[in-house]
Amino acid sequence: MTQLHANCVAFDGQGILVRGLSGSGKSDLSLRLILRGAQLVSDDRTDLVARDGALVASAPEQIAGLIEIRGLGVITGISHCRHAEICMIADLVEPGSDDIIDRMPELASEMLCGVSIPVWKINAFEASAPDKIEIALAVATGKMRIIS
Repeated sequence: MTQLHANCVAFDGQGILVRGLSGSGKSDLSLRLILRGAQLVSDDRTDLVARDGALVASAPEQIAGLIEIRGLGVITGISHCRHAEICMIADLVEPGSDDIIDRMPELASEMLCGVSIPVWKINAFEASAPDKIEIALAVATGKMRIIS
């Protein structure tokens, strides 16, 4: 098992790993996705394990079902699930950082626990960030495709 400093949310069991530095918008973006119908898997720390060729995420027991909302505190009662199969990674890029989001990026992926997962760079604070995440998930799961 591997533990990452990342959030995870899922739409119908299809997980999105949201990574970024502290204050980069992980919980904010996760909350906006939850309000669109996603379920929280984990906030701030995510446990990962490979199972039958899939990467499965869960929350450490002590924080399962909890999310920290900046300005409010740690909240319980948010729609959550125990685990999800990771289908994509959203790497959060802060505005003005040296990490640039390409207009037409090459498809990227990363190996985690021996499983290859597609990765997209996202600015969490753009109004369209939740839309971009849902479209990237549709691409990652084969429901949509990118024309090269």
